[in-house]
Amino acid sequence: MKNKGIVFFLITFFLILLTINVSNASVVEIKINSPIHSVTEEYVVKGIEYGNKINADLIIFKIDTPGGLDTSMRKIIKSIINSKVPVSVFVYPSGGRAASAGFFILLASDIAVMAKGTNTGAAHPVSLLSKNNDKTMGEKVLNDAVAYIKNLAEKRGRNIKMAIEAVKDSKSYTDREALVGGLINFIADNSKELIKKANGQKIKRFNGKLERIDIKDKKIIFYDMSWRQKFLNVIANPSLAYLLLMLGLLGLYFEFNHPGGIVPGVLGAIFLLLAAMSFQILPVNYSGLFLIILSIVLFIAEIKVQGFGILGIFGVISLVLGSIILIDAPIKEMRMPLSFVIPTSLFLAAIFVIILILVVRTYKTRIKTGEEGIIGEIGEAASSIKKEGKVFVHGEWWNAKSEDTIKKGEKIKVIGKEGMTLIVKKIEN
Repeated sequence: MKNKGIVFFLITFFLILLTINVSNASVVEIKINSPIHSVTEEYVVKGIEYGNKINADLIIFKIDTPGGLDTSMRKIIKSIINSKVPVSVFVYPSGGRAASAGFFILLASDIAVMAKGTNTGAAHPVSLLSKNNDKTMGEKVLNDAVAYIKNLAEKRGRNIKMAIEAVKDSKSYTDREALVGGLINFIADNSKELIKKANGQKIKRFNGKLERIDIKDKKIIFYDMSWRQKFLNVIANPSLAYLLLMLGLLGLYFEFNHPGGIVPGVLGAIFLLLAAMSFQILPVNYSGLFLIILSIVLFIAEIKVQGFGILGIFGVISLVLGSIILIDAPIKEMRMPLSFVIPTSLFLAAIFVIILILVVRTYKTRIKTGEEGIIGEIGEAASSIKKEGKVFVHGEWWNAKSEDTIKKGEKIKVIGKEGMTLIVKKIEN
């Protein structure tokens, strides 16, 4: 009974300590310093959900981003404006930015803050359709973005004119310009200063309700990415995703032309799976992916049908063009720079061509080993041959057939093979 009482006491004691720790640690901090896509979206949304779950007093969302995908941006904003806990978006550190999609997220926050030396804005939408000279669709996308930012600014009591200009005219603002213009609440050097300045302020939530912030001397809980999110965030790099794709195709191409290697095929399959994971995050142009796959088909066809190099040339062209248009993202940070993609695609195309040449040479070279290699070999009759007999060729005894009459010991040449019987002819002296 005493042991049970001690165990119960210890459990109760630790639960009390845990409760005290959570109650004191009522500011949750999350941060991203990369483009906004599905992985960062998942991380931010779960971080806000965590802040709501522990009944935090404030969620600080540190952001340094060039922008990103519209769908992910809207889901993050939806999570911010529906959060029961106030969310402060903090453009941090100095030299950082909240551009494009980041600007929308900043204006959607309950408390918008920027560090010294940061900037925000340049939020003109870039859609695939508008880039393809579809003027009407481009206007629709722009008007939708203007209406969205106008609504956010109006609900949050921010400068509507400056917000619209950032979208329509791609204007960008320094931290001082944003403060003077009424786009943000204040400037802070770090999270502690943000907490100090935000403490005691009355803020208007998105639903119009007034709420007082009381976060004096509150401890900060850092909500970090899970290992899975960190891994996905790494492979979401477009250049890395491209290399994974090409290494995967190269491995399978090598395995196809040299069956039994196993290792290249297995590694190729793994790389392709990783590339597929990356392409679920990145905006992939499937025309580019099709061209790359087509190039591999052309390389294989060159080997099989002997296209005199024409198919191989088209394969190289298809590979380079597909690589250039493979990733079609709204911001350059999510696209592969031409200075990377062109030399890399040409180098990989050269590897494919070298493998192709080696395989073709192998096919053209007369087989000198195995059963097929015995055709053309010179031997001697091990017995008299009258239609059938025995011959000694290449250090082995064989059954033989011949239309010639051959005496034992005479030289013969192998001209064919039927199963385990050689077809031979007499060599005239």
